[in-house]
Amino acid sequence: MIPRLFRRLLPLLLLTALGVFLWRKIGPTLTGLGPLSAREPQVTVTHNTVLTQVEALGKLELVRYRFKDVVEYKKSSKYPFLPDAKAALIVGGEAVGCLDMRKIRPQDVTFEGDSVVRVVLPAPELCSFQVDHKQSRVFSTENTFFQDAQVVDEAYRYAEAQVRRSALQSGILAETQRNAQLILAPMLRTLTGRRVIVGPALQVPAEGRKL
Repeated sequence: MIPRLFRRLLPLLLLTALGVFLWRKIGPTLTGLGPLSAREPQVTVTHNTVLTQVEALGKLELVRYRFKDVVEYKKSSKYPFLPDAKAALIVGGEAVGCLDMRKIRPQDVTFEGDSVVRVVLPAPELCSFQVDHKQSRVFSTENTFFQDAQVVDEAYRYAEAQVRRSALQSGILAETQRNAQLILAPMLRTLTGRRVIVGPALQVPAEGRKL
């Protein structure tokens, strides 16, 4: 009796074991295919980049100044009964001094005998100045009346202009000229095998007014 019952149940047991085995193998995959199952979000990005301009650059960056400033910006109200809008910012900025090497003319390079090369450099420039927003933050705003973004933007523009003024007042152009001599003279000496004199163009003094 028992062997006969076992023979009847044996196929059912084998099918059950096979079903459990297959579910363990492919069950997670089938679960992931369900319409309500959680899945990793997919991101699709479409680009349509168009090259609009190619510009040849010849500016040699020679010095970078970094600044920290606390800006207190106040803007008077249009109406006398309203208080002035204020914004306080902690601003980081930078300015870069450079030479535009495209301005060097053939007559600016002269040979003196067999051992000296004289190079007249163009005038130093402040080629860029900007606020570093990663190093800046808004400390506080007052009486902006839902115009925080406008007041803060105006304060940042003022701070950027101050970066330019501070760089010029700190002597960035003179530092650019000195660095040009320190960097270019050894490089040109190696290339030419001659003594190299690098300097700015000589300024001819204007004649005085005759009495």
